[in-house]
Amino acid sequence: MSIIDISRRLEQGTPTWPGDTPFSYSVSWSKEESGSVNVGKLEMSIHTGTHVDAPFHFMNNGERIYDLDLELYVGPALVVDVTNLSSIAAKDLEQIDLTNVSRILFKTNSWTDYTKFPEEVTYIEADVAPFLAKHNIKLIGVDVPSVDPLDSKELQAHHALHTHHIHILEGLDLQNVTPGWYELMAFPLPIVEGDGSPVRAVLRSHNK
Repeated sequence: MSIIDISRRLEQGTPTWPGDTPFSYSVSWSKEESGSVNVGKLEMSIHTGTHVDAPFHFMNNGERIYDLDLELYVGPALVVDVTNLSSIAAKDLEQIDLTNVSRILFKTNSWTDYTKFPEEVTYIEADVAPFLAKHNIKLIGVDVPSVDPLDSKELQAHHALHTHHIHILEGLDLQNVTPGWYELMAFPLPIVEGDGSPVRAVLRSHNK
């Protein structure tokens, strides 16, 4: 089965949250210096590109990324097309068959220029969390930097999802993904104290 890479590229100039650590990679120990290998140095915010949030990201007493169950990030996932919506509310999902869905990825196509951090994106309304919880959803993914409005300080969607035990995957690239069922793999790094982690997220075809 072919793999669909739904991760955003990490390179010089990759958009980051305004004021956050910019992405940087450089060879800090060259083959000429070491005599045998090139060794690179990486500096970046955990929330650059495609990443998962740990509850500690928005709650001081929340779980760190290393504490989270890896099974959250692998398994069947439903990609849903919600383009042309300014926000996603529970009423927008009522006609979707969520039978046996535990992971749902929202294709909003609201981040159109991937070379720049967006000014506005489709976000998740707080009433989505209890709605999805009734259907036993445990992971939500979005193709934008945040499940909340980008200027939000209250982070209502983050907190509502956490209250209902739904985990968060952000910054996906779903522009070339046809809505439907897939197998998701998006493992975080074992950063013991991390408030999140970059991931290499991929999809494979999956029969429900």
